[in-house]
Amino acid sequence: MEKHMSDITAVAVTAEPEPPDTGAGDERHRLTAFGGLAALSLDAMASVAYGPESIVLVLGTAGAYGLGFTLPVTVAIAVLLAVLVASYRQVIAAFPDGGGSYAVAKAHLGRRTALTAAASLVIDYILNVAVSVTAGVAALTSAVPSLYDDRVWLCLGVLVLVTAVNLRGIAESARWFMAPTAVFVVSILAIIVVGLFRDAPASTEAAAGHASALADNATAVGALLLLKAFAAGCSALTGVEAVANAVPSFRTPRVKRAQHTEVALGALLGVMLIGLAVLIGRFHLQPVEGVTVLAQLADASLGHGAAFYVVQFATVVLLGLAANTSFGGLPVLLHLLARDNHLPHVFALRADRQVHRHGVLFLAVVSAALLVGSGGDVNSLVPLFSIGVFVGFTICQVGMVRHWYLKRPDGWQWKALLNGFGALLTGVATFVVTGTKFTEGAWGIVVALPLLVLLFELIHRSYQRIGERLEIGRVPGAVTRQRSLVVVPVTTITRLTRDGLSAALSLGDEVLAVTVVHEPAEAEALRRDWELWRPGVPLVEIPDDHRRLGQPIAAFVNRLGEERAYDRLTVLIPEVEPSHWWQRALQNRRGAVIDRALRRSTDAVVCRLRMRM
Repeated sequence: MEKHMSDITAVAVTAEPEPPDTGAGDERHRLTAFGGLAALSLDAMASVAYGPESIVLVLGTAGAYGLGFTLPVTVAIAVLLAVLVASYRQVIAAFPDGGGSYAVAKAHLGRRTALTAAASLVIDYILNVAVSVTAGVAALTSAVPSLYDDRVWLCLGVLVLVTAVNLRGIAESARWFMAPTAVFVVSILAIIVVGLFRDAPASTEAAAGHASALADNATAVGALLLLKAFAAGCSALTGVEAVANAVPSFRTPRVKRAQHTEVALGALLGVMLIGLAVLIGRFHLQPVEGVTVLAQLADASLGHGAAFYVVQFATVVLLGLAANTSFGGLPVLLHLLARDNHLPHVFALRADRQVHRHGVLFLAVVSAALLVGSGGDVNSLVPLFSIGVFVGFTICQVGMVRHWYLKRPDGWQWKALLNGFGALLTGVATFVVTGTKFTEGAWGIVVALPLLVLLFELIHRSYQRIGERLEIGRVPGAVTRQRSLVVVPVTTITRLTRDGLSAALSLGDEVLAVTVVHEPAEAEALRRDWELWRPGVPLVEIPDDHRRLGQPIAAFVNRLGEERAYDRLTVLIPEVEPSHWWQRALQNRRGAVIDRALRRSTDAVVCRLRMRM
């Protein structure tokens, strides 16, 4: 039986933190340090494919002279990366339950700021899935132009694959992604090492026949241009926070494993970014329409042979799978928000294999909508990317400054200074990225952030109101016996009618059977059969000339309630539960019609007694 109040009670009870999992079976489905690097670093690793190119495209507006600043700008980004890695390493230790900037802000900057951080991360995680999938498919269609018209279906296919893998558990997904991550990292490192030993490009075939995107006339390189290049290149830092958000997904000792993963991620990313920037200057590469900077670097270092295509297809695979970072981090964040009553509690539930299934499915559905809405075009999504995560970066670092000030461990001044410097850098990057990309779609993020925070607040207030009515947290009054009446709608006399009346007699002090009269002949036949059967329960006839079913019963129940002769009114609806899903089409849905009418216009408790056939 499903009681009318059971759903409200279930969602209103405050979600409690889940006890730590200590069983070997649970640990088997969690991440090792290497598995965490494979499962949670794909976003950051894949950004190597478009981060350096973003810098080159901005500096290219100042001509060949502007491209000379590629290495200094990249070094500045690497410095920020080091600051972020050091900061998030401390976040992992201070907040082992995960949540990253949300957990830090909640502890030290207040609820509203924490919700802003959470909203920024939710937006960034969703956009990361859309951008990663579309970028991977774009790289594939560049290699195989005949697939271009099917790019939306290809995007959805990749999304379905990644979603299915994550529904099997994050540890399972990590095993799937270890090989592509290793191939990509080895490929990039090979480009760097081989390229450093070359005095001239091994090949320029990849860029041959393509128009240069370099500005014709060199312009002065000012502070604003450098800031734009810095902000554009900071897209390579998205995903750095994913490890801190998913600490509960690691095996014990979780903190140590997560910290090792964070440091390894930062070291690899920094080496690759600086190495590629050195090669860009060494080979004097220029932005070219239709050919990525990474493809030009692979061509110049490894030649236009088998190694070139290995790099390209490794990039395609990794960009397509980089969405896994979001599938590892966002469901954990949604779990924390649901636990704090800012999202429906269903997001706090975990299925077998330690999967936050509802969070995974939510991310997949919203990302699919973005993919379809953008037509699989990565350029329409990239302007929105990285803004949300930099808001989270800034909030997290400001919160850690306050954390050190309040805790004051040994050397806290230097730690606070480090986080403060990082907050300054990420804050500047946030304003520059938002300002330069506002007309390109960033305005949507500016609007979406406060709306998402408002949604969190409305959900929280709803839970508060329900909790007050249920008196959650208070000692209830004494348990008293209530006089109750159970109403059972009937149409014919069957085994289902007998079981319904038997259940009703066990639930209430009094029981009434009611039937809605549409045809006098049918009513007379039921009355005659009832007198012959003699179940010991009176039958009440409710006349209705409009051939309705639910409304007359609801009106009858309301009249009983107005008489106030009973403390509680219950309506028990006997109905058949089909054994197979396809048999549902054979049902008359009578029980659902009555249920809907009662829930809409009465305060009665509704029970549905289902007999499986």
